[in-house]
Amino acid sequence: MSVYTLVTGATGGLGGAFVKELARRGQPLYLTGRNQEKLAALKEELLHSHPALPVKIAVCDLSNEASRRVLYAAFERENVKFCRLVYAAGADIQKPFEEYTEEKLTFQARANFEGAVSVARAVLARGEGKQELLFVGSVSGLYPMPYFALYSAAKKALWQFAAALRVELKGRANVTCVQPGAIPTREDVKENIRTQGLWGKLAALPPETVAKKSLAAVAKNRRSPVIGFWNKLMHGSTALLPLSWKMKFIAKRWSKTRKDAF
Repeated sequence: MSVYTLVTGATGGLGGAFVKELARRGQPLYLTGRNQEKLAALKEELLHSHPALPVKIAVCDLSNEASRRVLYAAFERENVKFCRLVYAAGADIQKPFEEYTEEKLTFQARANFEGAVSVARAVLARGEGKQELLFVGSVSGLYPMPYFALYSAAKKALWQFAAALRVELKGRANVTCVQPGAIPTREDVKENIRTQGLWGKLAALPPETVAKKSLAAVAKNRRSPVIGFWNKLMHGSTALLPLSWKMKFIAKRWSKTRKDAF
């Protein structure tokens, strides 16, 4: 019986990079996303390039409890076992907090944190051997970010959850929450990187690079590595600066950006 890696957000830019890298390694895949047509097309593409690769797909809105229950019922029905979770799903809505609707507020919080916690529990319950739990955090979660407040708070919560869980699961599972910077996937993200100037360009990494480095990190059971040289340099060089200075700088740069792609 095949033992699968569950990849959430599989049809997205970063999720797709994880899928392609794992397929290249011959890893059986269980893929989720919110769009049935995109999932079906991804499965067809994978089977065309890797005909013998076991691939399962399931539509799921991870911000919705009822949708997650349907997914978990499918796990039971198919008696699927997991060796790894890659939680790449998320929502990077960026705008002043007062401009949020209640729907967008709950969607972002649940997709970025609640969904990850829930899926991790489901994967652990159906584990096979020593597992790997890989969560995609963000350098945005390393400190509070005005005009990106909910996103940065959710990523901070995800980092803290993963850090605590790795202690609970010591010897049973590797648990890693990686902290990448901007990843040029959608056009709105690419435009945002361009508006950040030279630093934005230096700090951004292709999704394929982030996927490879992230999988290497969880294989080594690293706790929360910052991905990319320039992101590490930025984090290290600003560590001793007062938080108020950092937030003032962030607010000045990010107050001009609006990003609401979900």
